[in-house]
Amino acid sequence: MELLHAIQNNARLHPERVVFVSPTKQLTYSELWQKSDQWAAFIMAQNLNKHLPILVYGHMEPEMLVSFLGCVKAGHPYIPVDTSIPLERVEKIISNSQTEILLNVSGLELALESSVRMITPEVLGSHRGNSVDPANWVRGNDDFYIIYTSGSTGNPKGVQISANNLQSFVDWMLGDFPIEGGLRFLNQAPFSFDLSVMDLYPALASGGTLLAITKEMIAKPKILFEELKNSKTQVWASTPSFVQMCLMDPSFNSELLPELSVFLFCGEILPVTICKQLRERFPMARIFNTYGPTEATVAVTFTEITDAVLKEYQTLPVGAAKSDTQILLLNQENMPVSAGEKGEIIIVGPSVSKGYLGQPDLTNKAFFTYNGQQAYRTGDAGFIQQDLLFYKGRLDFQIKLHGYRMELEEIEYHIAKSQYVKSAVVVPIYQEDKIEYLSVLIIPAEHPFEKEYQLTGAIKKELGSVLPAYMIPRKFSYHKELPITPNGKVDRKQIREKVLL
Repeated sequence: MELLHAIQNNARLHPERVVFVSPTKQLTYSELWQKSDQWAAFIMAQNLNKHLPILVYGHMEPEMLVSFLGCVKAGHPYIPVDTSIPLERVEKIISNSQTEILLNVSGLELALESSVRMITPEVLGSHRGNSVDPANWVRGNDDFYIIYTSGSTGNPKGVQISANNLQSFVDWMLGDFPIEGGLRFLNQAPFSFDLSVMDLYPALASGGTLLAITKEMIAKPKILFEELKNSKTQVWASTPSFVQMCLMDPSFNSELLPELSVFLFCGEILPVTICKQLRERFPMARIFNTYGPTEATVAVTFTEITDAVLKEYQTLPVGAAKSDTQILLLNQENMPVSAGEKGEIIIVGPSVSKGYLGQPDLTNKAFFTYNGQQAYRTGDAGFIQQDLLFYKGRLDFQIKLHGYRMELEEIEYHIAKSQYVKSAVVVPIYQEDKIEYLSVLIIPAEHPFEKEYQLTGAIKKELGSVLPAYMIPRKFSYHKELPITPNGKVDRKQIREKVLL
């Protein structure tokens, strides 16, 4: 695979160049390549079924990168799982993927009920010096990684991204964005979130350095800004929400990050207000807005946000498709819409996933073949104006909040399972076309609590064991009944109006 050969070449030409920096550790290209060979040799010695996925558990440790490459060198896709993911969800991922091995590089104890074999880096001592024949590497249509996203039934969905899918994405990033030449990339997103791929593999392929932003740093802005000041960051890849948080501090400007030259945004709507602030504080940096779902390998469209664009549009475009990809807009009858008319965004091209691991019904519902190429029904609404795509939200109950994609039905499913809840409806609360937070309206069951805040605390405690923190609604309200439509379904339109009163 070209990507792996590029990383190998960087390890040969620049062995002492730092590839990854976290608050307490760093890793060189030489160490990355040699240690990933050790993991690969170990994995191959386990005689696993061909192409069986391997779960990698950790946070922002350099060992995560080592493990990822070790898996794919041994011919197996990896499943990145962050330490913030609840154990029940980890168990579901293990069950769905049928993985037999979990590489725990977090340094934390992991108490799982499943029979998966848990392995830590200490086992690698006996495999030092071993190299792996490139003939064993993941290649072509083989899965390179599998990222799990929210599912409407309460079960996460594993999106399969092949070596070819990833190569298409990396080639585009290095060809159409000014990010080549050993630059320093901010690594804000956890590896279980596909936005991380936007900085991870373009950086590795181009001989760059990744600068990890840990959850501890995000929780303590003072530490975050100290790290940013010393980071010499040149390429900033994040959600708009993360940079918006940074912009709240007036010191977030070109004096703090004098070398920053490129902003890359993906994962949610990019507001005009954020871009205007960035243009003022980082006048020499270029800003790019991108769009794409996990199922099409991070992103497939892009546009540069210039002063002229900010003057022309109140809602920013997500741009034009990369050269090997086609965007279709279809109506409910699967017919192309007229120019400027809203339709469902369909992505066609080589970066589109083959589907969801072990879930053929869901795969057949969302994926199909169009003119001999893989295509994906995004469920997103959009329209095209002056050859630029504009995103207009979800057609179903799937949303993006702070860059994380989730299904409202999954959140409702888990809230409704609480012993204190009869029924619940989750409503996204918007501000300037962007979701700010989630609100949940609940018809409570009998409970022993005198105050509503006590009831909320009890429900949140239950949710914390089954959902990531970012999927738990911020606002809880309690009602005797919820409005329904004439056909007996919950009237979400009325509920949204009720929440906004």
